[in-house]
Amino acid sequence: MSGMSDDVVDALQQFVARIDAFAPDAPVHTELDVGGRRLTLREPVVRALVEALHAYRDPRDNGQCDHCGSHRMDANFRCADCGRLSGLFGELVTQRAADHTEPPELETSWTSS
Repeated sequence: MSGMSDDVVDALQQFVARIDAFAPDAPVHTELDVGGRRLTLREPVVRALVEALHAYRDPRDNGQCDHCGSHRMDANFRCADCGRLSGLFGELVTQRAADHTEPPELETSWTSS
């Protein structure tokens, strides 16, 4: 078993122990053989594990692109799929950039004296 597998099994075992400390007599939900170790998952552990998995957000997840729906947004809210900036910040940057790239409108009414 690799070091990474040991880390995963150790983390799961520590998670189970932390939750079991509050309800050591709770009904057993299931028993698992993980990495050669037997883990007993009681009801509170299963609920906590499900809640933790649902609450987890990948730190690389910067939301969904407003333009194409992709989830491959970089930290600057630029979509790796369509290349556009997204969100309020993206709209502001796009608008400001357009203000600096478009030539100013010239006044077309001339007055003669």
